[in-house]
Amino acid sequence: MSEVQSRTVLLAAPRAFCAGVERAIEIVERLLAARGGPIHVRKQIVHNAHVVAELEKRGAVFVDELDEVPAGATVVFSAHGVSPAVRAEAARRGFEVFDATCPLVSKVHAEARRYADRGDTVLLIGHAGHEEIDGTLGEAPRQTVLVQSVAEAHTVEVPDPDRVSYLTQTTLAVDETAEIVDVLRQRFPTLRGPGSADICYASTNRQAALRAIADESDLVLVVGSTNSSNTRRLVELARGRDRAAYLIEDADAIRPGWLDAVAVVGVTAGASAPPYLVKEVVDALSELGPITVAEREVAQETVEFTMPGAMRSL
Repeated sequence: MSEVQSRTVLLAAPRAFCAGVERAIEIVERLLAARGGPIHVRKQIVHNAHVVAELEKRGAVFVDELDEVPAGATVVFSAHGVSPAVRAEAARRGFEVFDATCPLVSKVHAEARRYADRGDTVLLIGHAGHEEIDGTLGEAPRQTVLVQSVAEAHTVEVPDPDRVSYLTQTTLAVDETAEIVDVLRQRFPTLRGPGSADICYASTNRQAALRAIADESDLVLVVGSTNSSNTRRLVELARGRDRAAYLIEDADAIRPGWLDAVAVVGVTAGASAPPYLVKEVVDALSELGPITVAEREVAQETVEFTMPGAMRSL
């Protein structure tokens, strides 16, 4: 009988929840604890199926649009932010609103307004259809142009090449975004951008941590949901380094065949994935053979965000 192969599991650090995600979830949890359900949430509070399912069990009701919300209801805006049009609709219909928009997304919205107010065309780097992009586009829709790729950066047209600014979605791949900005700077030498990067610290740190384990790994498992932008970027980054990589919702998604001839498994999680899912993945790997667990930490995260003022009375 052949000996069961021993493997090393490399954990990327930081991984899993970020401060903006924790804050958004806590807002819904506090409301449920104080008032019970239903608490209506526009869109998924964060992009993770487990988080959404757990909150639904406690009385959260997730809706796509406000026309699904009954009169007089309490509404929470998700961590990804909303456009001014959505805020205006909520006010018109008299909802009690609690805003769980990540403060780093709110920063991008403020920049969009400021750049548009000074007369610039705002080139917004990001992915069409993502809720964060929809909200940011809504801040100055007539002056904002979406740029999704290097190819689009080469062809985008603006009314005045001397009055152009750029912003980015907070969950993008750092390297790819830098390429896009480089192209835009070549085409528009007076291009202006934010004083500090729009890609959030959590996305940046998780990408750096993934790089720290990818080259040592034969296989990379990224824990998170398929609609999570920052999670998908981690999978792309690993595959871009010629590593087999899979996005898994949880431990149940692991296929034993993936581990054939694999000596080192890299494990990380997107910023909207609960930490307990990573533990369950490690436990599942241990059931498929003996493992040694090691961690590669590239940064310590100490960021905390305060609750919205409306929460302080709860």
